[in-house]
Amino acid sequence: MHFQLNFKSGLPVYLQIVEQVRAAAASGALRPGEPLPGIRPLAEQLRVNRNTIAKAYTELENQGVIETLAGKGCFLADGQSRLKKSARHDLLATEIDQAIVAAHHLQVSRTDFIELVKERLDHFAEQQKTHAEKDRP
Repeated sequence: MHFQLNFKSGLPVYLQIVEQVRAAAASGALRPGEPLPGIRPLAEQLRVNRNTIAKAYTELENQGVIETLAGKGCFLADGQSRLKKSARHDLLATEIDQAIVAAHHLQVSRTDFIELVKERLDHFAEQQKTHAEKDRP
């Protein structure tokens, strides 16, 4: 997995890593059981403190996205979130609220916003279909 960090974005580095792993998992680019890079090598590759990577992995584990196996490393979880439904909804509501604020600042109408969400959902479904077809023998 390749990470791209933007140190000028205002978003903490550990959250950028969290978002990129979540996006890769959601799109099918990362498969359940697939290993994530080790903390030390990834920290060296990205030139960040190991604690930053550890914090990102801890956050991902708390969200149920990855699981850590002692002595073996971190792996993408099987997709069954350990978070309660209400907690998952709260996390998603926060993300949606941020998108709504961005749409407001960009002067995107409600209709256009909803249409864009539908387009992105269709795009996401197409990506998942493409990844599933690549994995077939």
